[in-house]
Amino acid sequence: MKALIIYDSVFGNTGKIAKSIEAGIASQNEVVALSITEATIERLNNIDLLVIGSPTRGFRPTEPVKAFLNQISSTQLSNINVATFDTRIDLKTIKSGFFRFVVNKGGYAADGMAKQFKKMGAKSVVAAEGFLVMGEEGPLKDGELERAEKWGAALITA
Repeated sequence: MKALIIYDSVFGNTGKIAKSIEAGIASQNEVVALSITEATIERLNNIDLLVIGSPTRGFRPTEPVKAFLNQISSTQLSNINVATFDTRIDLKTIKSGFFRFVVNKGGYAADGMAKQFKKMGAKSVVAAEGFLVMGEEGPLKDGELERAEKWGAALITA
């Protein structure tokens, strides 16, 4: 299987998660993780799995990720399985009940990307996944890198 992981990372946390997912997929598959700045639409040729990740910024993916997704045509996704992930603040760490409510209702980047893929007719192999950071800039919550690697491995069998 050939897999491509494309990610954006503002504070480095999403990049670390992408590399852990790459490690999880790599055991018996060809995989490359690329920063959104290195990604091109042509990279979608001849892959079996596309994984897209972004930090959650204002309940959505970053602008570069949104722009990349908007360049993809539904025909390019016809034979590609997809999965989405994000990094997000753990709701349990938000002290303000009002802000917890707003974040919970506003949603997360991975969910929005998964919905966009669904509208394009792409086949998601798993539900959108969120990896937790402690505060806006991180660091990642303990155990998230290991969880990301296991999630990456699970994408192969999904």
